[in-house]
Amino acid sequence: MNSIQLSIFSSRLKAVCEQMGAVLKLSAFSPNIKDRLDFSCAVFDAQGGLCAQAAHIPVHLGSMAFAMTQIVNAFDWVEGDMVVFNDPFKGGTHLPDVTLVAPVFVVGELKGFVANRAHHASIGSESPGAMPLSRSLHEEGAVIAPTRLLSGGELQQAIFAQLTASGTEQEDPSAHGDFHAQISANRVGIARLQGVIEQLHDAPIEHYLQALNDYGERIASRVLEQFPTGCYSFVDVMDDDGFAQQAVPIQVTIEKANNEKTGSEKVNSTRESQKTHTLVIDFSGTAAEVEGNINCPLTVTAAAVYYVFRCLLPDYVPDCAGTYRRLEIIAPQGCLLNARYPAAVVAGNVETSQRIVDVLLGALATMPGDHWQQFIPAASYGTMNNVAMGNNVAMGKSDSNKREQSNWNYYETIGGGLGAGYHFPGLSAVQGHMTNTLNTPVESVESHYPLRITRYGIRRGSGGEGDHRGGDGIEREYEFLQAGEVTLISERRRERPWGCHGAEAGLPGENSLNGEPLPGKCQLSVQAGDRLLIKTPGGGGFNRYD
Repeated sequence: MNSIQLSIFSSRLKAVCEQMGAVLKLSAFSPNIKDRLDFSCAVFDAQGGLCAQAAHIPVHLGSMAFAMTQIVNAFDWVEGDMVVFNDPFKGGTHLPDVTLVAPVFVVGELKGFVANRAHHASIGSESPGAMPLSRSLHEEGAVIAPTRLLSGGELQQAIFAQLTASGTEQEDPSAHGDFHAQISANRVGIARLQGVIEQLHDAPIEHYLQALNDYGERIASRVLEQFPTGCYSFVDVMDDDGFAQQAVPIQVTIEKANNEKTGSEKVNSTRESQKTHTLVIDFSGTAAEVEGNINCPLTVTAAAVYYVFRCLLPDYVPDCAGTYRRLEIIAPQGCLLNARYPAAVVAGNVETSQRIVDVLLGALATMPGDHWQQFIPAASYGTMNNVAMGNNVAMGKSDSNKREQSNWNYYETIGGGLGAGYHFPGLSAVQGHMTNTLNTPVESVESHYPLRITRYGIRRGSGGEGDHRGGDGIEREYEFLQAGEVTLISERRRERPWGCHGAEAGLPGENSLNGEPLPGKCQLSVQAGDRLLIKTPGGGGFNRYD
């Protein structure tokens, strides 16, 4: 197989993922999927190894790549099956992210899988928006272990009814539509992948995938060869866990392996080493799991590591299992980044994953030499600035005041400022790192929910000063037209996004209700006319010379 054939094959697999994403976006009902694009699609081989993914959400895709093998091995697959799950300790990230996996058969033989993951704002949590300040996984909503949603092509109505229940007296039509959109996206992916496989006349798909994985590994190895030998460490801290614990440390040591024993002699909490690993990412020294919900399942930790490593590779490198073969992740069981069931994890996916990226970049920034200084930026805004809101009023009740109110659930993330780099200032007012969603347009928010956006713009001056300045954050203000409940889960309200080589840190974020300051993590009731203002952090600055 020549390089042109391999490139075309890789592009066709990626196109399958992109077509799945287009179907999901255009078919979904909720603003979270159709407007904010909080979903991801990928293709896997028959053993669950990653083959391709679209440029969707890093925390979704990395976690699926890490955990798909255990899902694949859990079932005897039949053509027409489709499995649904959201359990963070069985391949998921957090409960609102629901994954559908479908096998791909060609002439009766299993050839691979397609999968998509999408965010649902209502997943059985008593807290509107499904992002509570929780102390246990079971407070965060309905836990869906891997279960057949379709069996031999037939929809399992009892399972589907449970998935689409809104927690009130009515079925949630938005959830109903979103799940059908996910099913449709997988069906399109199956048809497109079957078409790709059927047109491979010169060799079976397994031959192509072996060549693709070997190519990804070769390119990754060449990049890692440029890493200087040694250990590079960094520590950053989470603001708090939403309860009593503050300044929760995350520590990493990155070591380039020079022989087969380095790294593999250590206890690897992710998987047994099957190959010689070139880069060991060791999170020993990180805080133990906490009472609040900033704990991470290991899948999310792996997703952050994969993302940072992928950012160091050339654009043309395929997103396949072989590209990540030379990474070994060590995260002691029971620590913040490898929490044990049933630890609360809903914010680990959105907040802690962002901090893992900062910690990894901080460690890489300590490597000697001008070469790497050109690639490692300062810390970005470091939080997804989660805003969940709504009510749980069931329509049609006898109380006349309740009849005037509608049941609604809404969730969104807000961007901020990116860190500056050697060659560039930080971008302002964007979603960065582990999230790749869009903003929810003002028109969409106001047409779907009893909300008015009264302010939305760049938070001028919030980026850190330096030879290159950090990007500025965002100001977004909501006016409530109806009483409801709000949950805020945000970070970098105390700990500022650090600058590189002596440059200034970005400003921390601020939350307030009617002008009164709010904690970074809180739940509160609001009345019609109240105004909630979120000011997101800016990115750190960058000095080209110390």
